[in-house]
Amino acid sequence: MPTNLETLVHIAAPAIAVFARLDDQTRLGAHMERPSPMMGGGRMTFEFDGRRGQAIGSHIKMGGSAFGISLYVDEVVTEREPPRRKAWETVGHPRLLVVGAYRMGFDITPVAGGSDLRVWIAYNLPPGLLGRWLGPFLAPFYAKWCVGQMARDAATYFAQSHSL
Repeated sequence: MPTNLETLVHIAAPAIAVFARLDDQTRLGAHMERPSPMMGGGRMTFEFDGRRGQAIGSHIKMGGSAFGISLYVDEVVTEREPPRRKAWETVGHPRLLVVGAYRMGFDITPVAGGSDLRVWIAYNLPPGLLGRWLGPFLAPFYAKWCVGQMARDAATYFAQSHSL
């Protein structure tokens, strides 16, 4: 049974602008491309199909490393309802350390003064021995960091005079 985690932030920008920013997976996942302690100094890079993750059925592949271990995941966009919602999930067998297969996305709700952004993940633990050992302890921290980074990056972008 998946574990669910989410982060909610208010953004002083209209939903259409927030969606446009987050619909670009390289912006949404920018925290994965930068070396960080949560990635053990490693990072991930993106590979897109011709639809660049901006259509239902589009694939987004990420490869890289964390703590010196090679990682890979293939995601497919399953929902895309501009300017309100987008969701994607892993396909195949992701090669990750502390989380296994997951479904992830964001919801944008127009409110007075801007939009409320909810970034969420529903994840399983990885199937391997290392994942079963590390996952229960580290997955909640990693998942919280990941959805938190996505939400904070969006809020920071619009707070730095990019709002419309």
